[in-house]
Amino acid sequence: MGKIVTFGEIMLRLSPQGNYRFLQADFYNATFGGGEANVAISLANFGMDAVYVTKLPKHEIGQAALNTLRQYGIDTSKIARGGERLGIYFLERGASQRASKVIYDRGASAFAKAGEKDFDWNAIFDGALWFHFTGITPALGDNMVGICAQAAKAAKAKGITVSCDLNYRKNLWTREDASAIMGSLVSDVDVCFANEEDAFDVFGIKAKDTDVKTGSLSRDGYVEVAKALADRFGFRMVGITLRESITANDNNWAGMVYSGGKAYFSKKYPVHIVDRVGGGDSFAAGLIYGCLQGMPVQETLEFAAAASCLKHSIEGDYNMVSVDEVKKLAEGDASGRVQR
Repeated sequence: MGKIVTFGEIMLRLSPQGNYRFLQADFYNATFGGGEANVAISLANFGMDAVYVTKLPKHEIGQAALNTLRQYGIDTSKIARGGERLGIYFLERGASQRASKVIYDRGASAFAKAGEKDFDWNAIFDGALWFHFTGITPALGDNMVGICAQAAKAAKAKGITVSCDLNYRKNLWTREDASAIMGSLVSDVDVCFANEEDAFDVFGIKAKDTDVKTGSLSRDGYVEVAKALADRFGFRMVGITLRESITANDNNWAGMVYSGGKAYFSKKYPVHIVDRVGGGDSFAAGLIYGCLQGMPVQETLEFAAAASCLKHSIEGDYNMVSVDEVKKLAEGDASGRVQR
């Protein structure tokens, strides 16, 4: 089995304990995370050969991030070193009707200031089957737009499947900028991932009869969204996560795939949330795994939905579950009974 390459920024994550607010916190838990790193670690936990590409400063905090990746079996040999700082994000976890909150402190990070010469894509893609990036990366600056375009074109030239999670972040760029830039970048993308808001925020494609604020989602509306994305950009597959938000602690969670002109829906899971960060990344990793394993589309989707359901029960950005655990849930065992 060939390598899966992911590209993006890993950050230091600082969170108050439990559900404390920022203004209450006496100390912060320090971990690491970032969309593309989360995908790589999920795939490594599934036994895949995952390569993560980024740029990290040479000081001890950068080394700590590198050590974390190595701990989970990630190939870090293509990571560039240099720059002065690691990006940071602060996470305040919500509860009940109070939403979670994220504050970014990532300006002028080593990754955000990286240049095209930091990455030799011909060498990076040697032996690779799949390349994954997200819309967060080009939002970091014009230099990153160029690097993402260079990477996607190099991957396509080698016949590598390219996937992209739209991952719109309003704190990083405007809808107008996202639409113009992502519209160009996805010309080399085979598989597109999105959530219930991304298609509208980036490309103005809105699901009918849907209101994410009330947790009301229309299946027919999302079939139309996925078909519109596939028709406009030629995606071979579109994967969309479907989150019905009841409160900050309790959601309904499912996924859909549009492929070959047909829509597929997973079973719906009621989830009591421990940590929702990385839910979409774990869904993307599950779909990538299923595709590379040659699973039928419905089975691939059920695996991805189950994997991302389980992520909501795990502290931190990373989805620390095995293939067997995911398959057990996908096959219907949602009892949560103690395993002895």
